Amino acid sequence: MPSFDIVSKVEAQALDNAVNVTTKEITNRFDFKGSHVVIELDKKTFVIKLETDDDMKMRQLIDVLISRAHKQGISPEAFDASKEGAQSGKVWKKEVKVRNGLAQEDAKKVVKLIKDSGMKVQASINDDLVRVTGKKIDDLQEVIQLCRNGNLGIPLQYINMRD
Repeated sequence: MPSFDIVSKVEAQALDNAVNVTTKEITNRFDFKGSHVVIELDKKTFVIKLETDDDMKMRQLIDVLISRAHKQGISPEAFDASKEGAQSGKVWKKEVKVRNGLAQEDAKKVVKLIKDSGMKVQASINDDLVRVTGKKIDDLQEVIQLCRNGNLGIPLQYINMRD
């Protein structure tokens, strides 16, 4: 029976490259000359810690980070910058979480989308992935298109396509 897995993973090396490219670009930009800018990536928890002089530079820094990560193949939806930054003395600090792995509630959204479509496939949640099985490979390809067009707000990858 053909099957494939739906996951939401961020490659650690690509994220590290994106942070390094962002750091290099910010140090060369005229509007950041002489400014306090710190970009740190915690590779274990997938959290990027940012520090700048003011809120405007913080927003610019996040925009540069997301655009550089997108060029590295990381979806902009993978970044969770919703948490407000805090001012600590003269410095603005903010933590940007990178979604790595399919959370339980996100997996339930994917399964619900597939089941509501009425396609003849089975979707099951296994830890941080959703396994989809069906009788025909064409049905599985329709599920992939459905998930891509479903606007779930999470970056999805489709792996382990088996016949």
